[in-house]
This record gives sequence, structure tokens and C-alpha cells, in this order.
Amino acid sequence: MAVRFRSPARYIMRYYKSFILLLLFLGGCASAPVSITRPPAPGVPGIYHKVERGQTLWRISKMYNVDLDELASINHIPDAASIEIGQLVFIPHKKKVISSYVMPAGLEDFIWPVKGRVIASFGQNFDDMINKGINIRVSGEKEVVASRAGRVVFSCVDFKGYGRTVIIDHGDGLSTVYAKNSQLLVKSGDIVSQGMPVGRIRDAYLHFEIRKGHLAQNPNFYLE
Repeated sequence: MAVRFRSPARYIMRYYKSFILLLLFLGGCASAPVSITRPPAPGVPGIYHKVERGQTLWRISKMYNVDLDELASINHIPDAASIEIGQLVFIPHKKKVISSYVMPAGLEDFIWPVKGRVIASFGQNFDDMINKGINIRVSGEKEVVASRAGRVVFSCVDFKGYGRTVIIDHGDGLSTVYAKNSQLLVKSGDIVSQGMPVGRIRDAYLHFEIRKGHLAQNPNFYLE
């Protein structure tokens, strides 16, 4: 009976694969893996920024002076997504990572207008329409606050399809929309500070938008 010999190379390859799997397993036990975005377009120079607590894609775009839409596009971040702590975001055409950053005077981050559960995301089909913001479900009665300081440029108790609606202009090409309120607390021309109540909502959902000019933006890129 002939004896069949196995190639030593096969044993070496099997051992190598087992060793690699063991290293990956041990590495996973030591620390949680870092979320990495898909690689950018080949040939584009740049660096990777590791997202820290409190940083939004909008803030990172300001840190590196890179257009927000370009940042989302080159990192293949979908409209309905938000970035996470530890995620690596590719910054095109930059050579140095910024470890600390203070927002310039007069430039604020965006805060949530009300606490609740998001029941419809940006770009999602809701009531047979493409959602141009996010819908936040509220239980009981809560105040709706200005996401950022600015001037009220629109206040209407029966805006078609939106109900009681407030729009705040933030003076830098960005504005916020607060619709489906139960009660309005401001009028056109009012100057509001960040966190100031602009309406109330009770057992319903707030429709919230961030606009750049007349174009709806993904609020997930601006809200922590």
C-alpha cells in the first residue's frame, strides 16, 4: 500500500493561519476594535482623525477647514449615519492631526432641540414623503429649545404640512426648522440664544431640520 505524504508547505500555511487567528482573537480581548471608514479614493493625500467624545462631523470639518459634504463623501458615510467615538475619519489634503481645538468666538455646535426617540431618520420615507430632517418622538410635555443661537425668521401656527413651525437663521448660511409643535413661544424677529425655549410639544413628534441655504442637511452630521 502506497503511503501518501502531505506537503510540508501545507502544514506551514495551516499553522500560519491559526497563528494569525489567535493574534486577532487575543487583540479583540485586549481592547475593542477601532471602527475604520472605507478607504478614500486612491491617490488622495491626507491623514486620519480619530473621533473623540463630543466631536461631530460638522465640528471636525471646522477643525480642518474642510467642506462637510466633501468629508462625508470621501469617507463614504451614508446620509442616515452618524459618526462614533473611536472612528477614523479621513481628512483629505491635510498633513497634521489636530489634537485639541477651540471653536472660534461666535461659532457654536448644535444641540438637540428636545430629548426623545428618533422615529424617522434623514432621507427615510415617512408618511409617503422623503424625510428632510429627523422626527423625534416625545412622551408627555417638553420644551423645544433653540439648537443654536440666532434670529427667528419664520413663525407660523399653521404652516402647510408642518403645523406650528419656527425657523431660526444662524447667520452663517445655516438655519434650523422646528415643526409639529404643540405651542409656539417665539415670533418672527426675536433673537434667541442656544437652549432658549422656542416652543412646546406634547405626546407627539418634533420634526427638526438643519438647512444650508435652502438645502436640507443630515442632522446626524451636526448633532452629538
